[in-house]
Amino acid sequence: MSQTRIGAVILAAGKGTRLKTDAPKVLHEVCGRPMLAHVFDACRAAGAAELVAVVGYKKQSVIDAFPDDRIEWVEQAEQKGTGHAVMVCREAVAGRFEHVLVLCGDGPLIRAETIRLLIERHISADAAATLATAEIADPSGYGRIVRDGEGRLLGIVEHGDCDAEQRRIREVNPSYYCFRAADLLETLQQVRPNNVKNEYYITDCIALLIESGRTVNAITAVPPEDILSINSRQDLARVNAVMRERVNARLMDSGVTIVDPANTWVDPLAEIGQDTVLYPFVMVSGAARIGRDCRIGPFAHVTAGMRLGDGVTLRGAVGGES
Repeated sequence: MSQTRIGAVILAAGKGTRLKTDAPKVLHEVCGRPMLAHVFDACRAAGAAELVAVVGYKKQSVIDAFPDDRIEWVEQAEQKGTGHAVMVCREAVAGRFEHVLVLCGDGPLIRAETIRLLIERHISADAAATLATAEIADPSGYGRIVRDGEGRLLGIVEHGDCDAEQRRIREVNPSYYCFRAADLLETLQQVRPNNVKNEYYITDCIALLIESGRTVNAITAVPPEDILSINSRQDLARVNAVMRERVNARLMDSGVTIVDPANTWVDPLAEIGQDTVLYPFVMVSGAARIGRDCRIGPFAHVTAGMRLGDGVTLRGAVGGES
């Protein structure tokens, strides 16, 4: 896989109207970092280090948040659907990648291991396209994965187009795609805005590839919690809680004691040594580093860039006299 040219197109042009915000949706923070940063990190950790990001609303704000020359920014001046977002990247993809991921920039809970499995299964099957799907208890609002009796993918049916039987399907499409680049570029030319919104959908590429007889697979590989979407401030809080629990669990598994995980916030980039204890109401921001056998808190803030050696005790201020 390391010798195969794999890139990623990240869709990040949306405004986030339902969040009631003036800021680009993908710049809202999850555990102290823009949600888009978590998607970039997952792609790189999975072996797709060359990133093409599609921007639109307040594009310069998004670009300025990532002063990283490894990202190629492509503007989608008009938001005409997911398929159109990929269309504007044709020059950035053609001749550069053998395979390309297409992912959403507002899905910060995406895991590197899921992307890695998607890429591996896609390449090993020599598929034109591969989807990673999820099985969830309440599939309302999601496109359903329709299979034949032997489990082969027949297509994706959007929620509004499902009949009564299809609405009972619990396997859904969370928009994790891996395409053979040549097949994607060829199929994009055939996509038409034949829908109520007059938009171009990336799911139409899947349908066209299936119709042409090329291999398109769907693997059930996405944990249900990972597809939580962010369409409100309440959703943002829920995703933050899941990410916080995930980071804290990783630290505790590595030998860090967190006395009160529900009231401890640690940036995913932070490094904390074994046998360090984090007391309640601690916040560790950015890529801070804390050594072994430290005692942090309660009510302490380790700011981005701080470096604490082994055996350090750091207490926070707890107000004044009444």
